[in-house]
Amino acid sequence: MAIKSLIINPGSTSTKIGVFEDENLLFEETLRHSTEEIAQFGSIVEQKDFRRKIIMDLLVSKDFDIHSLDVVVGRGGMLKPIPGGTYAVTDALLQDLKVGVQGQHASNLGGILAREIADSIGVPSYIVDPVVVDELMPVSRLSGVPELPRVSIFHALNQKAVAKRYAKEIGKPYESLRLIVVHMGGGVSVGAHIDGKVVDVFNALDGDGAFSPERAGAVPSGALIRMCFSGKYTEKEVYSKIVGKGGFNAYLGTNDMREVTKMANEGNEDARLAKAAFVHQVAKDIGSMACVLKGKVDRIIVTGGIAYGGDVVDALKERAEWIAPFTVYPGEDELLALVQGALRVLNGEEQVCEY
Repeated sequence: MAIKSLIINPGSTSTKIGVFEDENLLFEETLRHSTEEIAQFGSIVEQKDFRRKIIMDLLVSKDFDIHSLDVVVGRGGMLKPIPGGTYAVTDALLQDLKVGVQGQHASNLGGILAREIADSIGVPSYIVDPVVVDELMPVSRLSGVPELPRVSIFHALNQKAVAKRYAKEIGKPYESLRLIVVHMGGGVSVGAHIDGKVVDVFNALDGDGAFSPERAGAVPSGALIRMCFSGKYTEKEVYSKIVGKGGFNAYLGTNDMREVTKMANEGNEDARLAKAAFVHQVAKDIGSMACVLKGKVDRIIVTGGIAYGGDVVDALKERAEWIAPFTVYPGEDELLALVQGALRVLNGEEQVCEY
């Protein structure tokens, strides 16, 4: 019998939901929230009832009976570092989402809303592979400054989903493969997958690896320190240069790779150089992870929105295909990835993780 699921993926100004039967999408909707609507709440958690009402109103408008659901799945949030997997939304996990143990982010609402809706109809609630998945090897954690350990914050949901998709397509266990997964979206993360774990990865948020459409990646630390103490900027202003206003935004005033490509093709030398530098840096990250895997790489998997750009993928292949063949899965289907995580548990393919 098919398993019916409600999937909830909250963003800062939207809540994306989908209803599935097994892996078949019945319907999805992106519910937009205006700045004024969000501004009335003092914290992320205070938005819960507002967002739940919008979700429930939509389901009513679709004439959908929530009592037909078998499971509710939410996007994982800023929890404490945990291994990858599908987690039951326990009381402890729920409390840490409400507190925001690693920060306040709209994704924290995913598990909170999933638990509340699931409890109301007596079905289980889960989260899957949140951004705080941490499977780093001990040697991957040292940065050179004991007070500043390297941390694992990356596109865990999509990286794990495409790695498992590739494994399934070739008929081998994910745990048997040695993979480099490259996610290129608003942020970039490049991870080394061994034995079903991401043992090293560039922090996709605030200070590792290649620059991206919105983020600066790794920058010269001495110059950054001098900028911080120059008296010209507040802490918030400096951080925005690293996250939000960095990368292509800083060089070209756009975070859209399609626009960057258009500018470069029309002869904009700054755009051409920035795009070439982006490819150069991502390729260096791939090379770094090849060293982590000791040169034994079964596949390089490229994913994320920028992977739709064949010219970018071709340029990466030119630099790194000598390491291993490429497989490309453009975009990121987070709703489907969340469904698949729940189905693996409900179908007995994986054990549910306890937080």
